[in-house]
Amino acid sequence: METALTRLVGVRHPIVQTGMGWVAGPRLVSAAADAGALGVLASATMTVDGLRAAVREVRSRTRAPFGVNLRADAADAGDRVRIILDEGVRVASFALAPSPELIAELKEGGVVVIPSVGARRHAEKVAAWGADAVIVQGGEGGGHTGDVATTVLLPQVVDAVDIPVVAAGGFFDGRGLVAALAYGAAGVAMGTRFLLTSDSPVPDAVKARYLAATVRDVTVTRAVDGLPHRMLRTALVDALEDAGRVRALVGAVRHAAGFRKLSGLTWREMVRDGLALRHGKDLAWSQVLLAANTPMMLRSAMVEGRTDAGVMAAGQVAGVIDDLPSCAELVARIMREADEAFGSLDRLRASR
Repeated sequence: METALTRLVGVRHPIVQTGMGWVAGPRLVSAAADAGALGVLASATMTVDGLRAAVREVRSRTRAPFGVNLRADAADAGDRVRIILDEGVRVASFALAPSPELIAELKEGGVVVIPSVGARRHAEKVAAWGADAVIVQGGEGGGHTGDVATTVLLPQVVDAVDIPVVAAGGFFDGRGLVAALAYGAAGVAMGTRFLLTSDSPVPDAVKARYLAATVRDVTVTRAVDGLPHRMLRTALVDALEDAGRVRALVGAVRHAAGFRKLSGLTWREMVRDGLALRHGKDLAWSQVLLAANTPMMLRSAMVEGRTDAGVMAAGQVAGVIDDLPSCAELVARIMREADEAFGSLDRLRASR
């Protein structure tokens, strides 16, 4: 299936595997890329040297195009951009809007720039700055999210910008892909659905917890870092919501110390990153620290398998997913379902 997205990034199918921290490493990204989707490495949970090694490992596993997801406001964003340019990565995606200077630097090096946004005005801003496409995530999406549903936000963005729009939030099958295309999108981006594949490195116990979840088990909380965060409801989430300021601060410092050791960041850099996530919001210092080290809380679940003590970001679709296909099986199934949905529409038109 050819769309503006497939032509822009050179993949076979209009599907993006999003950059999920501790999940979207070389194994998952190369499997998604080989399946014909755009695999995206999550770099925020990697050191700079680790990112270079991961890029090279993906390159050794597949010849297909892939991307790297960056935090535009990270202290070492410039170093990570240099790796993308040096290593010839096809796509740079961003969780937060990159500056015009970053966009220009990447585009000058032949890199396709695709920021993720959660509002029409943000899409208009990055489009004006030169972004090649945009991923728009509705409130159904996992991780940090907004409160506007994809079905409301997507058509607004499609009408507002003249660059390809990729829809995210609530997609997991071929019917959703066809619906997104009908709204005017050039493809779909999926996180939770790729997390729940046999190619995902997430521990089996964690996958089982996701598969057992119902739609009602997926919640939005501000308790982790002060920002709306969609995840599975767990004992940790309950504890964070019930914790007082002193208890929350102690826990935040403990988690921050662990992430500092893993990431190589200084305390100053971690606090800077946490403050960058505030965006003018009135957050307590415990929340600032948690914002800086949320990756450590994700690691507890996604790497260590601790469903009792880790954060498990999840889109609402976690409640309707019940299997663990390979990336190849998943993408083939989505495209088959999309063809069937198009066929049903053709038969409906013919019957009129």
